[in-house]
Amino acid sequence: MTLTSPPLERLPKPGLLIGSERVTTSSAGLHEHRYPGTGEITGSVPLAGPEEIDQAVRAARQAFAEWRVVPPNLRRRAMLRLAALVREHAAELADICITENGTPRPFADMYPELVADLFEYNAGWADKIGGEVVPTWPLRALDYTLEEPYGVVGIIIPWNGPFGSAGMTMGPALAAGNCVVVKPPELAPWSVLRLGELALEAGFPPGVINVVPAGPAGGEALVRHADVDYIHFTGSGATARRILATAAETLKPVGLELGGKSPRIIFPDADLQGAVVESIGNLAVLSGQGCIYGMRILAHADVYEQVVGMAQAFSQHIAMGDPFAATTQMGPVINAEAGDRIMGMIERAQSGGARLVAGGVRGEGDLAGGSFVAPTIFADVAPGSELAREEVFGPVTAITRFTDDDEAVRLANDTEFGLAAYIWTNDLRRAHVVADRLQAGNIWINGFLGIPAGAPFGGHKQSGYGRLGGREGIREFTRTKNVYTPFDPPPSM
Repeated sequence: MTLTSPPLERLPKPGLLIGSERVTTSSAGLHEHRYPGTGEITGSVPLAGPEEIDQAVRAARQAFAEWRVVPPNLRRRAMLRLAALVREHAAELADICITENGTPRPFADMYPELVADLFEYNAGWADKIGGEVVPTWPLRALDYTLEEPYGVVGIIIPWNGPFGSAGMTMGPALAAGNCVVVKPPELAPWSVLRLGELALEAGFPPGVINVVPAGPAGGEALVRHADVDYIHFTGSGATARRILATAAETLKPVGLELGGKSPRIIFPDADLQGAVVESIGNLAVLSGQGCIYGMRILAHADVYEQVVGMAQAFSQHIAMGDPFAATTQMGPVINAEAGDRIMGMIERAQSGGARLVAGGVRGEGDLAGGSFVAPTIFADVAPGSELAREEVFGPVTAITRFTDDDEAVRLANDTEFGLAAYIWTNDLRRAHVVADRLQAGNIWINGFLGIPAGAPFGGHKQSGYGRLGGREGIREFTRTKNVYTPFDPPPSM
């Protein structure tokens, strides 16, 4: 099998998008982006430093004066035009998503439709953002609230799904009337740069959307900038702590969507095949590099060995290979360094007593030049072990036994994370009782078909706070002002 070389002609021109200008020289130098499938260089990415971040923020601030008073129906139309352009360029955008982080073709082909849906859904809120009339007493008055945009919103998105993350955050931020400075990661900058180009084509005023690929220094400058009113960050807990410390200097609010170690509880009355296929299928989607994937299986003792056997058998049918091939189900991890880190966790799990059921090796043969790690399954994983508690962010699943509902809930909640949880059972009462007891922001029962655009998405505990999606997502990017007008004269002294 010969791996397809990425179509470099599909990539946008390197450079920062500030206002309507493409900035090709930057103070933070260049990053050589490598295609994870083969390791070959796809281009040199200029990285924003403090100087370019300041330029982008000033462009956003200048544009905000106009954008915030654009009639909501016109904001809606601009977002709908952008959604239409995303669909029109779907094939190109899918190729870009594959090139930047090795997303397999079947999943990359879904991203444009997903992002278009997100912009269309949030466009519908643009003319429905208002406030409420507040009852007053004992004196008569008119008291009402206004939901207003923050102003300039800094958005820092991750490398594992930058295009989808951009849609989830930019959609509500723009619908609410904010201007945005988006920092895609140097590891996967291309899809968001192309989205910025399409936004200008859709008629967004220059400066409303600025795209500045950057490393940690650029991200810190964005968070620290005194003229940025709000930050939304998607990524790791360690980085989030640094962001919070920096944001505290200017007391700016921060929304966080962080990692997870999501449990997948399989009860003995469940559809075992459906549960196992979905569970092990998460190894293939982005090679397990996702915050919501249920990579920690809790299986009831009555079906434990059956679940382990089915998981081992199904993992052998995952087609790992060329990300550009339509038949590929699993691609590489983001880079060689990630592969080394994941293999280190695999080796420590083996030495710690967990039973290796499948995988545990790197890609071989034609895959050896890329950053491939085979789908890996461990059974008999101790609840307190590294593999049970730490986010691998790679294609590794841990299976642990439980004996009753109480133990399942205790094990599921025994983590610092609280992003997602999955329940598999045909007992309706059990499903909802357990869901009520789980400490997670998002719970799926008997199947995961994605995150609806109208559903709030976000975590508990160290998986972050704030919500994206639905009405809650719009509120994330607005702040409330109260206006009070008395009808009666003030009481005499």
